[in-house]
Amino acid sequence: MRTFVHLLLFACAIVMGVGAFGPLLGSLRARHVRLLDLRDGLPTDRGLDQLAGVSVEFYLSLALVLLCCAAVVLLAALTGSRLLGWLGVLAAIAALAVLTWRLDERFDDRLRHDYRHLLSGTWGLYLFGGATVVALLALLVPRERKAAKASPARV
Repeated sequence: MRTFVHLLLFACAIVMGVGAFGPLLGSLRARHVRLLDLRDGLPTDRGLDQLAGVSVEFYLSLALVLLCCAAVVLLAALTGSRLLGWLGVLAAIAALAVLTWRLDERFDDRLRHDYRHLLSGTWGLYLFGGATVVALLALLVPRERKAAKASPARV
């Protein structure tokens, strides 16, 4: 990889790690969302504010998945592995897509009518999502070309 791609992926991984602890939607943070809720669907008996008030163990929350994605991108930046970079970025996009799908499935009407209020102050979503997009664009940069070996002149 090119040097600026390494540096950009490194910065994106740090920003993704910070964004994993911020609010994603309203007062909902990644540490409030259980992985089982992403798999099975969000509970129907709770509202968005009640869901944000739930205390979940860290190792069972979405925050762990987001931090693992950031760690994989960081490892890709440090080792220069494009495969690890793509793996981290695609996993981050998948995690955000599943969260969006489950939130839309459960809180469709509220998201449609109150989206301006819910998306104001969600710096965690902006940091994590923005850094994921920038990392995706950085991985699309072509590799450096190898210099051709000079052949000895024939006399």
